[in-house]
Amino acid sequence: METGFTTYNKSEFIETDTGNKVSRLSLISGSQNIVLGGKTIVHSKCTIRGDLRRAGPSHQAAVLIGRFCSLGEASVLRPPYKTYKGVFSYYPLKIGDHVDIGENSVVEAASIGSHVRIGKNCIIGRFAIIKDCCLIEDNAVVAPNAVIPSFSVVAGGPPAKIVAQLPESTQDVFEAQSKDNYAKFISV
Repeated sequence: METGFTTYNKSEFIETDTGNKVSRLSLISGSQNIVLGGKTIVHSKCTIRGDLRRAGPSHQAAVLIGRFCSLGEASVLRPPYKTYKGVFSYYPLKIGDHVDIGENSVVEAASIGSHVRIGKNCIIGRFAIIKDCCLIEDNAVVAPNAVIPSFSVVAGGPPAKIVAQLPESTQDVFEAQSKDNYAKFISV
């Protein structure tokens, strides 16, 4: 499936040394606690909450995002939280390589593996774990603490259910698509 070029206004995006393209219209809080692996696109109105992190002397990033990811317009990424023995704490949100998060999706997962597609208007509940090579269909609601096995297609909800399995070639297909999308995201 060949995708067309997506153009953007060069003045709207900041390009980092590692090739990340971050919209000036995105809301990034606590940038010192956010790690972008490189060649990641953060679209306009995307919110990344790096300011929500565990207090204490150890400096652990609140949000870790891999390479060749695309964070859709108006999506929200925030670390999961819980109260344990009366202490309220945030925990890191880890996202692998070649992950595409659709428009208006909210992610509070503990981890999202590599080669994952999350559709538009999805909700990924607190501490959910999505393994490698998964497809989360548009409008899916993944329950908190859910574990989605590799090569799953998930839809519906709440809570979302596994509706199909992906072929073993998924990793290669998703990787090629994410690299192609990045290469075709060009400034005018």
